[in-house]
Amino acid sequence: MANILKRTHMCGTLNLANVQEEVILNGWIQKRRNLGGLIFCDLRDKTGLVQIVFDDTIPKELFERADKLRSEFVVGIKGIVKERQSKNKELPTGEIEIFANDLLIYAESETPPIYVKDDDKVSEDLRLKYRYLDLRKLKMQQNLTFRHKITKIARDFFDADGFTEVETPILINSTPEGARDYVVPSRVNPGKFYALPQSPQLFKQLLMVSGTDRYFQIAKCFRDEDLRADRQPEFTQIDLEMSFVDANDVMATQERFMKKLFKELMNMELKTPFPRLTYDEAMTRFGSDKPDTRFGFELKSLNETVKNCEFQVFKNALAFGGDVRGINIDGYSDRFSRKDLDKLQDAAKTYGAKGIAWIRVGESEHTSSIGKFFTSEQMAEIIRVFEGKPNDLILIVADKPSIVFDTLGFLRREIAGRLDLLNDKLYNFLWVVDFPMYEYNEELKRYQAMHHPFTSPKTEDIPLMDVEPAKVKAEAYDIIMNGVELGGGSIRIHDRNLQAKIFEILGLSEEEANNKFGFLLEAFKYGVPPHGGLAYGLDRLVMLLTGSQSIREVMAFPKNQAAQCLLCDAPSVIAQEQLDELAIATVDLPEKQADDTDIK
Repeated sequence: MANILKRTHMCGTLNLANVQEEVILNGWIQKRRNLGGLIFCDLRDKTGLVQIVFDDTIPKELFERADKLRSEFVVGIKGIVKERQSKNKELPTGEIEIFANDLLIYAESETPPIYVKDDDKVSEDLRLKYRYLDLRKLKMQQNLTFRHKITKIARDFFDADGFTEVETPILINSTPEGARDYVVPSRVNPGKFYALPQSPQLFKQLLMVSGTDRYFQIAKCFRDEDLRADRQPEFTQIDLEMSFVDANDVMATQERFMKKLFKELMNMELKTPFPRLTYDEAMTRFGSDKPDTRFGFELKSLNETVKNCEFQVFKNALAFGGDVRGINIDGYSDRFSRKDLDKLQDAAKTYGAKGIAWIRVGESEHTSSIGKFFTSEQMAEIIRVFEGKPNDLILIVADKPSIVFDTLGFLRREIAGRLDLLNDKLYNFLWVVDFPMYEYNEELKRYQAMHHPFTSPKTEDIPLMDVEPAKVKAEAYDIIMNGVELGGGSIRIHDRNLQAKIFEILGLSEEEANNKFGFLLEAFKYGVPPHGGLAYGLDRLVMLLTGSQSIREVMAFPKNQAAQCLLCDAPSVIAQEQLDELAIATVDLPEKQADDTDIK
């Protein structure tokens, strides 16, 4: 049996209350300093750092062993806790130090390729390649611990509320849900493939058909899509479904969950119920279905005000069913130079806008990029709509509604960030409800489900489905915090005839519907309870509550922006014998994709 010093305490838990106690610690050496008759080491474990002292009162052999210590050596140390004479206020354990009387070196370390410290500026790819070293950082360990606590609270809360945790399959049939599926070849069924689930949606509905009543799962999901700061090929949801409920029941349950989560982890009392905004109100006021309400800059419509103007940009937008709207950056005009406005113009073009009209409100005179097209009276009326006052900056966009909303929604948040108005200590929750049931795809010339085809329409809107489907609202709801969607869900369809009608509107024939969703539709023949649910993005939730800038910071072993695991070198080339077993042939791709393979 290996020799080991049995730990009595964790490094970061010691304080003045432990003075004169003999303690045993295990961990990694952060750094070592030899001052002649004294050797100082910082010892680290997942709870923090503590200073270790080896002095000339200990046996010479022990002092010589301590002198061999280097960064990332794994050690056990026994010693007496003493109050430090020179205290370190930057360190939680900075009032004490450990005078060592025993040392056991478990493992030596070569010089690591990255520094194990929170402020290391090494590239992210290098961090991911040596992730096992990167995870030794205190911040990374704290993130993993925080994530663990969220999942534990979720399990405890939903268990106490009558939910049953059920695991759903990972190898399933492909059921397109918006993004591309990851596919897995079957050796025992040559030429056939499994898909990895984009969500447990269909299986959790089957659990409601089965009588499980209330289900939840910490569910692994997979989507083959382009990556960004809050996306990964594999991600985790807190997934749930409830029988015999309406939207109010689901939302009330989630408010209680969030209230418990914030109380236990953030020591904050959330005020419930959360405000609710309809989708239409969220778009017209904030230009987004994920509104950030920590600051103002709400959208105002100029459609009525400028409907008779001669300015061609506004005139043409209105003539073709578009919108003229703007925001007032009230009190901050002097913070934006002409160069700053030009940069905002360039950024707005990425959202489809042709440009931004601006007005600087002065004491008696105003300057504007469109001033020459309006009389002073007309300009005064525009400023009145925005309740303009001196030093206000009004930004206006005219285009089709989707471009206007997207551009202004981006501008209000971008500008708030530049002005340091995004208070990270403020958590503003709200629900967005009454989403459109459908959105029209101009390329395909047909309607698509805004959420998924199993979302129920609002009962009062069902008569509109045959005559004005664009006006049908869904029993869907998203929970929003600080401009980010934490989770979304809906009440599901449980009537087979209504489900068939939805498929018809979406352009799915009975054969296509059966090919894609046949096993669910078959189950719906045998009695389905009214049901609804919601799924949270766990990675995104942890990212926001830890103040991290990317979900890669709160996942143990994430992929990089190219969907690669640099640690284990995945994806990689598969041996020809394996491909032969799976009945898969590969073809050469164009030179620009020479590192990839394609399936015939």
